[in-house]
Amino acid sequence: MDAVIHPTAVVEAGARLGKGVRIGAFCHIGDDVVVGDGCEFGPHCSVAGPTTIGTDNRFIGHCAIGGEPQDKKFAGERVELVIGDRNTFREFVTINRGTGTGGGITRVGNDNWLLAYTHVAHDCTVGDHCVFSNNATLAGHVSVGDHVILSGFAGVHQFCRIGAHAFIGMGAFVNGDVPPFVMVAQDGYGRPRGINSEGLKRRGFDSGRISAIKRAYRALYVAGGSLDDARAKLLEMAGESEDVRALLDFIDSGERPLLR
Repeated sequence: MDAVIHPTAVVEAGARLGKGVRIGAFCHIGDDVVVGDGCEFGPHCSVAGPTTIGTDNRFIGHCAIGGEPQDKKFAGERVELVIGDRNTFREFVTINRGTGTGGGITRVGNDNWLLAYTHVAHDCTVGDHCVFSNNATLAGHVSVGDHVILSGFAGVHQFCRIGAHAFIGMGAFVNGDVPPFVMVAQDGYGRPRGINSEGLKRRGFDSGRISAIKRAYRALYVAGGSLDDARAKLLEMAGESEDVRALLDFIDSGERPLLR
């Protein structure tokens, strides 16, 4: 099936469209844009290149995808945005390309749901199965793991990492790394408030796995010792739990301070 393009839309000659692509009224698809099969663009969407979009993505309306990075050091070098498959982008979502000094690529994985007015800045990496609620914002160079939820108006500082299965509460501002499984709530800047146990249950984590993660959380955040003390306790637990091992690996690989 050929692409269906509204007569008011503009598709530049250098764009490549897959089978069954639908482009709505007043859209603009720029040069050096590759759109996979089955993608759908509602009215007033724009895509600038170089951008590569996978299959079966939905852009509901007024999305601005692949724009230049909001970085004063950007000098027009070739940088990219790469989007995976089966994502949904609601109204007024903005996603920027990378920067030459930051790796050059912004990446969004598969099966994500980005709600209205969310923003993914330059050089970010977003995993799979994430939900960003309205007005959630990532600054540059942020890494987000799989199955992460950002609640409405949450904001993440540049260079921070959000581990897999973490939950960031409404209006929380994150200025440090958030370990996997941890739940963060608003308190000035966001602070850890337990683990995301409800989300883990929904994803099939059994009671044994969740109990091990809770023990690890208590060692890290409740016991009152130093980070080195907590790391030693986690190392003991990691031999019996792959989830604790993943949490410990996350802590040991960070460049920014851990959110505590």
